[in-house]
Amino acid sequence: MLKSIAVALPASAVILQQDTMADDLPKLDPSDPTAMALVYVEDPADLDKSNPAAARYQAGQTCANCIQIQGDSGDYRPYGIFPGKTVAAAGWCSVWAPMT
Repeated sequence: MLKSIAVALPASAVILQQDTMADDLPKLDPSDPTAMALVYVEDPADLDKSNPAAARYQAGQTCANCIQIQGDSGDYRPYGIFPGKTVAAAGWCSVWAPMT
């Protein structure tokens, strides 16, 4: 029991620290060159349907349910593909992959 508590406390501290750090990160600008290359949009309704990469989008796919998202809550969260930035949880990009 004591060993479980010792492990749980540091893990919870890391989660709290990650949430605080996410608040400090800037939002990814959709006009950022990498964001544009990966067809990132804050709202899938804004996808440029003429872009072949946008054809991968299927209704219901969002950054919030992508394997790349970090954190469990918030309108903007860190995302593995865009280090040092947060993305809109409601957004989408062409590297979307389902959570396992």
